[in-house]
Amino acid sequence: MLVFLVPLKSQEKSASWEKVCLLFERTARSICNQTCSDFQVIVVCNQRPTINFSHPKIKYLEVDFPYPSNQPNYLAQARTDKGRKILAGLIAAKEFSPSHIMSVDADDCVSKNLAQFVKNNFSANGWYINQGYKYLNNDSVIYLKPWNFHRISGSCNLLRYDLMDVPENPEYNRGYGSYKFYIDHQKVKDVMAQRNHPIKPLPFPGAVYIIGTNENQSRNENNLKFNFLTRRKLTPEICEEFGLARLEN
Repeated sequence: MLVFLVPLKSQEKSASWEKVCLLFERTARSICNQTCSDFQVIVVCNQRPTINFSHPKIKYLEVDFPYPSNQPNYLAQARTDKGRKILAGLIAAKEFSPSHIMSVDADDCVSKNLAQFVKNNFSANGWYINQGYKYLNNDSVIYLKPWNFHRISGSCNLLRYDLMDVPENPEYNRGYGSYKFYIDHQKVKDVMAQRNHPIKPLPFPGAVYIIGTNENQSRNENNLKFNFLTRRKLTPEICEEFGLARLEN
């Protein structure tokens, strides 16, 4: 079974809670559009989002972690909050005896083929998403990222659960391996290789990194470049595979 972990930012730290909920609803619909029912979704949040979608595969884990205002800047605060929530989800995932886990950012979309692929390859160490898409929210085109997708998006690693360093509790510690491991998503491939558990590139585009929402916690959107040669028409087939629906404010 593949367990998707979705850390959701709090209402207090959202520019628009309504927008955060809309984005998350699209993400939830995307994840639950899997072609195989062998999956589970764990959403770790301070408060449950207000959405018009429910699914028996979604479990909400409400936490009361105080926002880490003692961190030096917004990015450090956001990373700490996200790290705690991912670790809490990782602990909760044990209930479902997963073969693999995947952390998904609450505004991204994923391929409907992930759960079936994991089921067919349940003994593999895992995969990093090398190919994916970049999408400017509500645009009519999409951009293929033909390599190194895992360097720009946190929704990029599918890892065998029994190889993970599952902590006893999700308290943040800058030196604790699990926190850095999940937040530094671009380094997971190399870390797994160093642990003698190498992971492979997923053999198909696995996710859509969505920008232009004003709610992206990493705040690295200004560093992203769009290559005209990788621009693609946003076809019904792409929308259907990734659950990429246009949002109405």
